[in-house]
Amino acid sequence: MRSEIKHIVIAGAGLMGASMGQIFARGGYSVTLYDIAPEGIDKARELVAINQRALIEQGGVSPAQSSETLSRMSYAMGMEDFKKADFVVEAIVENMGVKQDFWKKASEAVAEDVVLATNTSGLSITEIAKAVRGPERFCGMHWINPPHIVPLVEVIGGAETGKKAIEIVRDLALSVNKHPVMVRGDPKGFILNRIQFAILREALHIVDNGYATVKDVDDVMKYGLGMRYACIGPFETADLGGLDTFYRISSYLFADLSDVKEVPESLTRLYQEGAFGTKTGKGFYDYGEGGAERAIAKRDRDFLKISKRLYGDSEKTEK
Repeated sequence: MRSEIKHIVIAGAGLMGASMGQIFARGGYSVTLYDIAPEGIDKARELVAINQRALIEQGGVSPAQSSETLSRMSYAMGMEDFKKADFVVEAIVENMGVKQDFWKKASEAVAEDVVLATNTSGLSITEIAKAVRGPERFCGMHWINPPHIVPLVEVIGGAETGKKAIEIVRDLALSVNKHPVMVRGDPKGFILNRIQFAILREALHIVDNGYATVKDVDDVMKYGLGMRYACIGPFETADLGGLDTFYRISSYLFADLSDVKEVPESLTRLYQEGAFGTKTGKGFYDYGEGGAERAIAKRDRDFLKISKRLYGDSEKTEK
């Protein structure tokens, strides 16, 4: 498999793809952002510009570094660049059929030794790989939103993924100062989303039962658990708090936590109303005119502050 990587093709020029492209370009790679729709390309250019302005304003990069990053990025609606790709990562819609259709074409368009990866948030790598020519070179590379700031990358192997492909993707993540975590066994949702949605399920349960408001729950995370988990994980937290104490709390609390198997009513209602959050201007919160853009900008500013404080100006992580 091709381990020398110079040119990277990212399929899907949306929020995730545009951010990933900036990271690879900043890391010295030549990047092509591919999308099938002209409005997708236009949106990608806009997202890249917004992200670069935020990074410059927060001191994450200098104007010169930003210009150098942008010079390594190109955009395409055809698959010609797939022929010269050394690595391809896909970040298209989270739909098994759509992803399989894409990979059937893309895996035929690239050279046989090119490693391929999907940025799925939790779909089965093994199942997607059924459409891939050479499934041993195919794996998951799950970036976390916003990718240009959050260090974590989950690397997931499918049933037929070769060890070499996993190593290449891990090393590629390290080369752009990301913190790769190896996920074993191809579980649905991988690691981050299994934890994230367990938290969301209980948060919805708390709100739906009237124990707290949406804002109260968010405040508990921001001013309590979020501060803690930015520095130590759940197992470290338990060790530091005392496993005897955590055992006793578990003995009565686990049985009372939500274990619903269906999507909770409050989330279902918002979905059916078309209230999808910042992308529609209303979700659990009402963002009003320009509110979504302000919320995203504030998130990125705050994330950058945390990233610089915890991980350093270079955003390098331990390797």
